[in-house]
Amino acid sequence: MRFLLLLLIALAAPASGQSYPSKPVRVIVTFPPGSTPDIVGRALASRLQEAMGQPFVVENRSGAGGNVGADAVAKAAPDGYTLLVNTLPFVTNQFAYSKAPYDPVADFAPVSMLSSVASVLVSHPALPVNSMKDLIALARAKPGAVTYGTAGAGTNPHIAGELLNNLAKIKLLAVHYKGGGPATIATLSGETQLYFVNAIPEALPYIEARRLRALGITATKRNAAAPTIPTMAEAGLPGYEFVTWQILAAPRATPGQIIATLNEKVRTVLRTPEAVKRWQDRGFDVIASRPEEAAAQLASEIRKWRTVFREQGIRAE
Repeated sequence: MRFLLLLLIALAAPASGQSYPSKPVRVIVTFPPGSTPDIVGRALASRLQEAMGQPFVVENRSGAGGNVGADAVAKAAPDGYTLLVNTLPFVTNQFAYSKAPYDPVADFAPVSMLSSVASVLVSHPALPVNSMKDLIALARAKPGAVTYGTAGAGTNPHIAGELLNNLAKIKLLAVHYKGGGPATIATLSGETQLYFVNAIPEALPYIEARRLRALGITATKRNAAAPTIPTMAEAGLPGYEFVTWQILAAPRATPGQIIATLNEKVRTVLRTPEAVKRWQDRGFDVIASRPEEAAAQLASEIRKWRTVFREQGIRAE
């Protein structure tokens, strides 16, 4: 009898060890509460918790354009219990900093590209512009005199502004804040004159109240949540496109079966019609890609932004 009991325990142990998740999972978001990655990370964590039966606990580890949180995940145990939600600086920090503390390809295993989001460029009403054409003309007449807020050096709004400088051949002056919230407040108060709001629905109440003026959407087509706002191209800057993304990743040596399990659950919870509609109402388009598709997109983004950062001399230091 004792032998049989020991045999049953031995047979059960591997199955128990292969059960994932069997305890709470940390989801490290590399930007502050209220930021676009935070919104995405919390929405995803809630759904994964329901689907997988364990807490998915969001932890904001902001600093150095996302370097602090990404570095923490890169160095975490590769067991599936520490995950990363990040956005564009995940790949561009290697160009913005003289020495980034991690490699987005060598140090991470992509789980899924979660979603994409377009921004809207808004201006303070006191700035005497009503369109992109007006803004470009003013910026050319007064180089360095027009300011735009960012969520920090090397963050999405900073990169969006530098891309605008590059394409329009102008010189807007970046003013860096510690997060998107303070940067939005700065433009609302007139401390800065422009800001790229990451998710269009977040800007709509201010636009409708005429506290901010919408100049253009950064995607190549208009947004269903704000159909009257033109794209940047329609508003006077052909060729401008800045659509960012959010990724779920794990430390590089995380077992493939755990990556596959997470990916399957992510795709299940994000691709229902209800989920797609809910995310679209927040300004996000669901991607929910497979790991290999996420890896291919990361490689493409690295090639694209290496050129822009070199040409513009964008630095976060």
